[in-house]
Amino acid sequence: MGEEGLRKRKGEDTQSVQSHGPQRTNLQKQVGLISGICMIVGTIIGSGIFVSPKSVLANVEAVGPCLTIWAACGVLATLGALCFAELGTMITKSGGEYPYLMEAFGPIPAFLFSWTSLLVTKPSSFAIICLSFAEYAAAPFYPGCDPPQVVTKCLAAAAIVVITIVNSMSVKLGSYLQNFLTAAKMIIVTIIIVSGIVLLAQGKTENFQDSFKDSKISVSSISLAFYNGLWAYDGWNQLNYITEELKNPYRNLPLSIIIGIPLVTVCYVLINISYFTVMTSTELLQSQAVAVTFGDRVLYPASWIVPLFVVFSTIGSANGTCFTAGRLVYVAGREGHMLRLLSYISVKRLTPAPAIIFYGAIAIIYIIPGDIETLINYFSFAVWIFYGLTIFALIVMRFTRKQLERPIRVPIIIPVLVTLVSIVLVLAPIISAPELAYLYCILFILSGLIVYALFVHFKFSWARKISNPITMHLQMLLEVVPPEEVDT
Repeated sequence: MGEEGLRKRKGEDTQSVQSHGPQRTNLQKQVGLISGICMIVGTIIGSGIFVSPKSVLANVEAVGPCLTIWAACGVLATLGALCFAELGTMITKSGGEYPYLMEAFGPIPAFLFSWTSLLVTKPSSFAIICLSFAEYAAAPFYPGCDPPQVVTKCLAAAAIVVITIVNSMSVKLGSYLQNFLTAAKMIIVTIIIVSGIVLLAQGKTENFQDSFKDSKISVSSISLAFYNGLWAYDGWNQLNYITEELKNPYRNLPLSIIIGIPLVTVCYVLINISYFTVMTSTELLQSQAVAVTFGDRVLYPASWIVPLFVVFSTIGSANGTCFTAGRLVYVAGREGHMLRLLSYISVKRLTPAPAIIFYGAIAIIYIIPGDIETLINYFSFAVWIFYGLTIFALIVMRFTRKQLERPIRVPIIIPVLVTLVSIVLVLAPIISAPELAYLYCILFILSGLIVYALFVHFKFSWARKISNPITMHLQMLLEVVPPEEVDT
């Protein structure tokens, strides 16, 4: 769908965004309630809660505020996800924020979101998760020292390739893999939580006495603590990327959110409590891998199970990220905002294979330079720019799209509150620690305007002459077809 498709979209009756008419897609509806909950839990719980909860503690410097921040982040993530549930049942299209921004504000903000997400935030996040997996997977073979970079990079690249192939082959296979890995990571979560409860019952409560003493409370410190906590919760909106593949989305989308995110919140708070039963604040801040330190002190000689299950956790998070982000590429391609080939669907597998392969290839490129974690920290605030803009779109559409059916309708105060919090989260790191990198990030986002003007709005003929034969050959190689040609 090129410029003509975009013009046609503007003239459509607004009811066309509902799912009641025929969908221009043949993605199969194979994701049920249990798979939806596993997708949320499995994507959110990655390596973060096991490796570096100290980032929240470092900003508030006390146990009490730290636990409060973890709980508050869960509440905010739940409120944000409920706003997305209204959007997802009102506009039942895959692609997360993309179709909502398109409907509320038009193609330019939607394109800027896809431009930033597809080329920076999502593939680099995918790469970081896989690098974390590689470090834990290689660690047992290099006791007492860090694994060589070439080993971790090769392992990370192999993980990306395997996950990409699995999700390209079958929606069901990717969903089953997610369910298995989520179950595996919940085992280690349960072990840590139960161990902490047993220790508390035995009277190990000295680290919780005067838990708010010597805390560092300020707007800046709390904002940065929220920032780090919410990064660990990132993934709360993942089901909105696969709305078209959800069975009964009106029921399963909100139920998955209401069950999944509070479950993660309870787990995060209890895991942190378990950490503090065996470590003081100082010891936790000095630990390189908090979960491993916990395992060495509590689970010895069975402490080896911690890095093993962290490997499962990171792979599960990477699989969930790939499963959902591939759909964003697919939807952007379908709207004419990315290469047309990316909106094609496998004839045999009924998956958006070209989109998933593209996403995996970009992620592998991000592995090559090495340490991109710093880059992720600077670009993570861009995620909240679009979260805030999307939830603001919900407020806007309450007035501009009144006639749309809303199976779920959240109180207006919730999107208003989440929008205000997102503004604070975006401005806090810039005000408290201004750096040139934030300017570079904003300039990159705005550079998408140039790309949009050249390749989407004007559609130069020379670009088509180059892309058409490439598209044709890749279409035959991958055995994919446009979704419009295979309507059911």
